Amino acid sequence: MTLPAMRILGIETSCDESAAAVVEDGTLVSSIVLSQADHSEFGGVVPEIASRCHIRAIVPVVESCLKRSGAGLEAIDAVAVTLGPGLIGSLIVGVAFAKGLCLSRDKPLVGVDHIESHIAAVGLEHPEVDEPMVCLVVSGGHTHLFRVEQGSSLELLGCTRDDAAGEAYDKVARMLGLPYPGGPEVEREAESGDPKAIDFPRPVKLKAYEFSFSGLKTAVRYFIERHQGEISPGLRADIAASFQEAVTDVLVDKTIGAAKQAGVRYVSAVGGVASNFYLRKKLTRAVEARGLTILLPSPELCTDNAAIVAMSGLLQFRAGRTSGLDASPYSTRSYGDPRS
Repeated sequence: MTLPAMRILGIETSCDESAAAVVEDGTLVSSIVLSQADHSEFGGVVPEIASRCHIRAIVPVVESCLKRSGAGLEAIDAVAVTLGPGLIGSLIVGVAFAKGLCLSRDKPLVGVDHIESHIAAVGLEHPEVDEPMVCLVVSGGHTHLFRVEQGSSLELLGCTRDDAAGEAYDKVARMLGLPYPGGPEVEREAESGDPKAIDFPRPVKLKAYEFSFSGLKTAVRYFIERHQGEISPGLRADIAASFQEAVTDVLVDKTIGAAKQAGVRYVSAVGGVASNFYLRKKLTRAVEARGLTILLPSPELCTDNAAIVAMSGLLQFRAGRTSGLDASPYSTRSYGDPRS
């Protein structure tokens, strides 16, 4: 018996991207991501500005996405929307809009967790994998290691004790006078630098799969202050490259250790920082050297988008899990503390 196709509309507004996508039975049909440029002069996302931009953008983004899909709302089986974590004002816009759609068209609502949607990106491009994997979720707001069972059952293995990796990238970019968003700018600057030029610290007094980047960030600041007035373009590139080397060393080493302990064959990295080419190359090399298989979503599926929201929603909808119209957005979530 052939089951009817399921078509899910995904909506994402957790930070400063207004996004919509349609996924049908695990295949991406259409996707639109509108990134906000209003924050560049402030060196970071301003929550109030982000919320107002979402209000202006959400209707045309969803309409354009549905038009590209070749079918209207009548062909949609359910609406998936990010509930959190994220900027609460931004989340409210997407959640309220999704609820309005569902109420007016009598469609089921599926509330999606932002972290789980990033992990769902792996299934969107690798549907054949049905074994457990260790997944590094690394972005501007998160650095987590999970053991992921089929069906998105998550076991937290470790997480950051302070800054997320992407947050550290943004702060170091600001120290170096690079524009926002800082992650891609640091990576670009590092291309002409020597990653071994400066021996920045790697945290060692941590539990096995915990992360900490505040000390590294402080070491970069002290180095820049000691060389104030002496930072040539070459030295700036060396600082960026050496910082990136330190961050990726920690991310790769912890991920490989977790995969070994968990006894899995598959390793993945998702989230905005997972689009970093240097990290992708380094992690791939380390994983394959140990006879394991790397599963890296395409860079465009690593940054915030609605395709992964729709995919996560599809998995939940197939399992019979939907949300009521009283579902509330949330700015933070605890995924369980492996130290307890």
